[in-house]
Amino acid sequence: MGSDKASEVSVITLGGKGSSLSSSSLYAIATGFASLRLDSSALDRLSPPSSNQASPPVQSQFPIPKTLSPLELRAFLTVLLYKLLRSDHSTLLPIRISEALNKFNNSQLELGSIEFSKEEASLVEKLCPSGLFGVCAVLDHESAALSVVSDAVAALSCEAIKADVAAVFNSMDSGDGFSAKEEVGVASDMKVLLNGSKLVGKVEIDSVSKIAKVHGSLREIVKLVHSKTRIELNSKDLGSGSGSGSDVRIVLYPLAAAINELGECSLSRVKANLDSIGNEGVRSSLVGLFEGKCASGESLRNGFKLVLELGFEKEYEKFVHQVNVLLGMVWKIVAWEAMTGFIAVEGVEWSEKSGSSVEVNGGVGGGNVKGDKKGEKKKKKVLLGKGTSVIVQLIKDRLQGKAGDGIEKWVEDLLLFLDPKDREFDSLLKKLKEIVETNESRRLPKLPKGTRDFAKEQMTIRKRAFSIIEDVFERHGATALDTPAFELRETLMGKYGEDSKLVYDLADQGGELCSLRYDLTVPFARYVAMNGLTSFKRYQIAKVYRRDNPSKGRYREFYQCDLDIAGQYEKMGPDFEIVKILTELLDELQIGDYEIKLNHRKLLDGMLDICGVPPEKFRTICSSIDKLDKQPFEQIKKEMVEEKGLSVETADEIGTFVKERGQPLELLSKLKQQGSKFLGHNGSADALNDLEILFKALEVSKCIDKVVFDLSLARGLDYYTGVIFEAVFKGGAQVGSIAAGGRYDNLIGMFGAKQVPAVGVSLGIERVFAIMEQLQKDQSQAPRATKTEVLVSILGDDLTQAAELVSELWNAKVKAEYFVNKRVMKHIDRARESRIPWMVIVGEREMNEGIVILKDIEAAKEDKIPRSSLVEELKRRLNQ
Repeated sequence: MGSDKASEVSVITLGGKGSSLSSSSLYAIATGFASLRLDSSALDRLSPPSSNQASPPVQSQFPIPKTLSPLELRAFLTVLLYKLLRSDHSTLLPIRISEALNKFNNSQLELGSIEFSKEEASLVEKLCPSGLFGVCAVLDHESAALSVVSDAVAALSCEAIKADVAAVFNSMDSGDGFSAKEEVGVASDMKVLLNGSKLVGKVEIDSVSKIAKVHGSLREIVKLVHSKTRIELNSKDLGSGSGSGSDVRIVLYPLAAAINELGECSLSRVKANLDSIGNEGVRSSLVGLFEGKCASGESLRNGFKLVLELGFEKEYEKFVHQVNVLLGMVWKIVAWEAMTGFIAVEGVEWSEKSGSSVEVNGGVGGGNVKGDKKGEKKKKKVLLGKGTSVIVQLIKDRLQGKAGDGIEKWVEDLLLFLDPKDREFDSLLKKLKEIVETNESRRLPKLPKGTRDFAKEQMTIRKRAFSIIEDVFERHGATALDTPAFELRETLMGKYGEDSKLVYDLADQGGELCSLRYDLTVPFARYVAMNGLTSFKRYQIAKVYRRDNPSKGRYREFYQCDLDIAGQYEKMGPDFEIVKILTELLDELQIGDYEIKLNHRKLLDGMLDICGVPPEKFRTICSSIDKLDKQPFEQIKKEMVEEKGLSVETADEIGTFVKERGQPLELLSKLKQQGSKFLGHNGSADALNDLEILFKALEVSKCIDKVVFDLSLARGLDYYTGVIFEAVFKGGAQVGSIAAGGRYDNLIGMFGAKQVPAVGVSLGIERVFAIMEQLQKDQSQAPRATKTEVLVSILGDDLTQAAELVSELWNAKVKAEYFVNKRVMKHIDRARESRIPWMVIVGEREMNEGIVILKDIEAAKEDKIPRSSLVEELKRRLNQ
């Protein structure tokens, strides 16, 4: 299909090779905005059948559906024409139909009595049901436009009725991966339309809170209707009678429901808009017109009810027509919403005299019947949203010069303005789309879910935390290492058990399959194996990535701070040091109370073996047990029995073990009592001996009071082989685990290298940040974001003076900033805002006298210092 422009109407060509028919092209033909042309190749195929091949023609009336409106009928015939062109039958009917369509007449369409052969009559009969998709195409085109217009109009209403939009639209995207895409899209567009508005308020209004859901549902269904209509329009299937009618019903039932819901929601906002108009005369006139000319809630419901009944009765021609009638009703309601919203927002001053411009006083709900008198103080202009201000201007432009026509004429003109069949409508629609697509406020850019920015105050906390962590790591002799943010996929796979599904895969680049690193432990093991190292104590602070469902304190991109010790050492020596390092980290970060839950993987495996769990299920059952800190045992038991195939008896026995937790040496003594099942199992007996060595070392190092021996701790990762532990914050902030780690003796060997035993700890620094930020907030301590010690304040506009003075300070390694401004208070405010302790003030008098004023901000004291000795004096005071 091709098109080219004529003087007033475009020309659409049908029947060419590879052509297709779209809803928008069909709509242009149906409304008379475009004329038809049959492709020459199609005309060559339309030669009439020879007399010996076809039955003799019979004069007959063309079967035009009597229920359809002229526009619907033109759409119906356009589909019929297109189907005939795509059929393998030779017929001149397309020429007759195209001639009739090109003789555009709003009230009727003449085909009259024509001669049909028997074959042609049969073909037309088969194709007629598919013609109903012509009406579908009309509905597709108009409902897509309605979706755009209704959003813009609803935004205007939000301002008219001072609705609380922040609570409605800012909370739409929960970030948990379960938000409805189209609802989130509507909320995003509404924020763009209303960005910068000073009219939206705090009023909770039901018809506003429903906007995202109702408008989002319409968007979703419109897309489905468009997809199905496009397929049906271009299908070569000639239909099978009632089958096509049934398909139409399936497509249009949900559309009718969505349109009806939108109409009811819009109708509620029209009434709210009317109530918000401050001028009694204007409001009364509008209410009278509205009640007389706009569909009521009852008529809307009756229209929808009729759609359902006609569909149920399989009266498909009447059904599609009634859906279009329902859509027309809703279009008028939305137009009324635009009119009432515009008047409520702009406070239009209606005048009996005609004027050349639209006069407004700018007040919400204002509008005295008379205009501003000369000398009267004008009302302060209110600030509309960046999007709604464009919409209001479009309406003003449409009504330009019609101020004296009266309310009724204004309403009629605006109803035409929002009629999709109006020739100016496409221009309006394009401008409305541009508002949300190209408005500079859009893509007030949005962060991906599960990520966050760190502002200057947060970065101060972060840098302090990193400094403490690095100091602790280096105190223990660890050296720094950095590895790539992504690894070969084969490096990461098979290392994380059930969590492997959370690994972020990257697109294939150059034949290598890569994934973002999930943690820092596997890259460390790969590095040790690849370089043939047999011992290595390293730390790394870097970002890791997890394809998880984000929630509070749970991110998709976050920092980990790891320390690992690889190599052969005395029994339990590295394990002790790692746990001791963890206590030092958490103590020096001063985050508050915490506990370190500790267990042993061999003890855990021994427990599962004793309970009768098959060895091949150890890892998956560990993953279930690992959830006990978040879910009750009964829920875990159900998972183990119903999903993982354990018997109820086995699950219950596991339950008796995992409930054991307490002071390390006390619980260890209990588990080593004579008759303990653990002592009769080689693996668990070895684990208890390891733990005894560890606990005694922690006791003499005076940090065992922070450790809890907990048999429910499982750590679901596959690579753990010995001690496992997890630090949990016990303060007010609900952040869960803040650090974890354990022994992994087989991981390095998985890379085909010599087995090198290793143990490590990973600090979840993002959660630690959250605790530190909350502590500062609770203590009303705002962190100082800058380390600037001195503000060089030049009173005037002399940059060279500032450059000379501040450079002397920079060269002396003094942390300094400069500020050039004529007003002294601007300088003082700048220093106080950034909490800079010292100011060096230089004005014209100081320059002439060869001095500077050195001001102590906190003490509110100042001294005159010779310009030549400034650096020396400043360094002395800063080092006091």
